[in-house]
Amino acid sequence: MSTIVFTGGGTAGHCTPNLALIPYLKNNFDNIVYIGSSTGIEKSLVSKKNIPYYEVPCVKLKRSLSLSNLLIPFKLIKGIKEAEKTLKKIKPKIIFSKGGFVSVPVVLAGKKLGIPIISHESDLTIGLSNKLTSKYCRKVLTTFPETAKKLKNGEYVGPPIRSELLTAPKKEIALKYFNFPQNKPTLLVFGGSQGAKAINTTLYNCLDKLLEKYNIIHICGKGNLNNVKLSGYYQREYMTNIEYAFSACDLCVSRAGSNAVFELLALKVPTLLIPLPKTQSRGDQIVNAEYFTQKGLTHILYQEKLTENSLIKSIDKLYSEKDLLKANIEKNPVRDSNRLISNIICNYKH
Repeated sequence: MSTIVFTGGGTAGHCTPNLALIPYLKNNFDNIVYIGSSTGIEKSLVSKKNIPYYEVPCVKLKRSLSLSNLLIPFKLIKGIKEAEKTLKKIKPKIIFSKGGFVSVPVVLAGKKLGIPIISHESDLTIGLSNKLTSKYCRKVLTTFPETAKKLKNGEYVGPPIRSELLTAPKKEIALKYFNFPQNKPTLLVFGGSQGAKAINTTLYNCLDKLLEKYNIIHICGKGNLNNVKLSGYYQREYMTNIEYAFSACDLCVSRAGSNAVFELLALKVPTLLIPLPKTQSRGDQIVNAEYFTQKGLTHILYQEKLTENSLIKSIDKLYSEKDLLKANIEKNPVRDSNRLISNIICNYKH
């Protein structure tokens, strides 16, 4: 019996790439198991796929000064012990880590038990969890070629892309799903699984003006619904069938997490990126957004400059330049990496 363990979570960006790979590995493993946190979005996403799910305690570093950071070593030890107990029970041939704070105790426990570990880094800059665990991995696979060069065990493979996005329903069918009129372009706005308060608030304040020109699909994140009911406006906390939104939209406003951006590029959706500011992150989204924008693949609006007026102007400019962006995206096709990553995983399972 061969078993693979997937780990990674905290946000959908650390989980959906794992889910994208699973269909490619079902024929190579007898069992596929997921180890995540008790509170992260990965738990609900994985449960819908009927994949066995195990919880481990995990810790998250707070970037502001916080007394809770002093408890991290003790919580990490507890998490490693729990992960080790779970791994001894499952007996996996290999662990695949997508990063996020939940992956750290799993990778450290796996290394202690001599289980081969492969990880994947989505962003241009290496995340903290992958920095902590990369030396324990056989390979650190990367979305960007520049990232692989910074690691002794790095290998550039590209981004995992969910296959359901590439087989999305036709635009006409998607528009009917949202009950949108077809005489206006459709704008998709989302800030990742956690939502984005700054984007949500600014959008609400200029919703009437934008709805004069666009249909709007707004994925606002958990706990951020305001139950606005307007013609041409569709609001949800999170969409499990987001392929409908991607198919319906003519342009998008998004945070700059690498996975989301690559999926939008794979579908050739002109996108305005509003990256998380450094006050709320390690700055990885800013680096991602500047990288894509410098290549002429996206537009960027820094959150520090986000106002109702700047958002409307940026969206209108994005729509006016959509054909140029699409042409540039055509010249820089997204690498299909699912099969490549799956083959690398299988090479290390014995």
